[in-house]
Amino acid sequence: MNPPSVIIVGAGPAGLMAAERLLAAGFEVDVFDAMPSAGRKFLLAGKGGLNITHSEPISAFRTRYGDRQASVDHWLDALDPQALRDWVHGLGIETFIGSSGRVFPAQMKAAPLLRAWLHRLRHQGLKLHMRHRWLGWPDAEEPTRLQFEAPCGERVVSADAVILALGGASWPQLGSNGAWVPHLMERGVEVSPLRPANCGFDVSTELTPGGWSDFFSQRFAGTAFKTIRLSFNDGVGPAFERIGEFSITSTGIEGSLIYAASSRIREAIAKSGPATVHLDLLPGRSVEQLLGMLARQGESKSVSNQLRSIGIDGVRAGLLRERWSASELQAKVSKDPQSLACELKAWPLRLTAPRPITEAISTAGGVRFEALTDTAMLNALPGVYCAGEMIDWEAPTGGYLLNACLASGAFTADGVISTFRASEPLSPAVASPA
Repeated sequence: MNPPSVIIVGAGPAGLMAAERLLAAGFEVDVFDAMPSAGRKFLLAGKGGLNITHSEPISAFRTRYGDRQASVDHWLDALDPQALRDWVHGLGIETFIGSSGRVFPAQMKAAPLLRAWLHRLRHQGLKLHMRHRWLGWPDAEEPTRLQFEAPCGERVVSADAVILALGGASWPQLGSNGAWVPHLMERGVEVSPLRPANCGFDVSTELTPGGWSDFFSQRFAGTAFKTIRLSFNDGVGPAFERIGEFSITSTGIEGSLIYAASSRIREAIAKSGPATVHLDLLPGRSVEQLLGMLARQGESKSVSNQLRSIGIDGVRAGLLRERWSASELQAKVSKDPQSLACELKAWPLRLTAPRPITEAISTAGGVRFEALTDTAMLNALPGVYCAGEMIDWEAPTGGYLLNACLASGAFTADGVISTFRASEPLSPAVASPA
């Protein structure tokens, strides 16, 4: 008796993890992808250091998925952070915990891990079909029969089950372009609009409502704002407050601290228009300390030197000039230091819009959980399952995003396996390395 066959569309982390689970269970697996090679977004994401997962306690880890926590919890049951680290070790790659609690491979890069993974998958029998762009279903009555545009022309393939792991719509040059959305909606699948997640924002200032001034943009774009406390209160649950860093862009701000709050900021802007965050420019000093330091400077020093003495120089000083003219800043320092000190501890920054989805690290929106069974199969398309970022969830960077993508692939594969095992006997399963 031939083993059950599964087609996976998408050779990213979720698709490859699903393939590994299925191969270990004795399934025949073919992975199709539009790009020339597998894991291209995975490779780019790990170019500066592959953040695999996070070492914080699992109880805290699970809370990072917001209002989708209950659903993502099931994924993490299939591949939690420790299981993921064990899986990486099984590929012959050691991991370490950074000072931030994030977990990295010893070599930091994604390429060695991906090479080892693909080598093992091919040894297990995986068949990869690259440069195959999915075109949908040629026959409405056969949801597990798919049509592709391939180098040799159009091609129709079929299997016992299909897993779609097509990603979101960020970084379209690497294959995640959201082109799958109309195919699913035409077949009655509920899909929430794709939106940028882990994204930057455009700003508006008092002196230049259209964004940064030309001087500030040219002088500071690409500059990192280090050790800043960001606060944001959208009236939905506890206010966001965290110390971290972000970078200035030509039109606004981006970076890990901004990404951590991006979902709440994005939704607040969508609901009510521009949103204001507050920056504590000097989180290590109190208002009283700042007043004392200013008082000791005396009026003989220039405004620039007085501000520099309390830690306001470079990009921080430039930020003040985006709100106040030179004369206004002089008056603040000499005549109203109390107000100045208070404002340095809660500097308002108006964010007008998220950057386009093509610039985002990841996306929110996608196939709604209500459109899926408890095994991740589409209600509208029997035999077709979904995994990864194309489902409607999001997570901050820091290991949470990648861990959940991989866990989703494992969970969906387990759903396929359980479905077939319930309907017919399989050959004895090999223990999954995950």
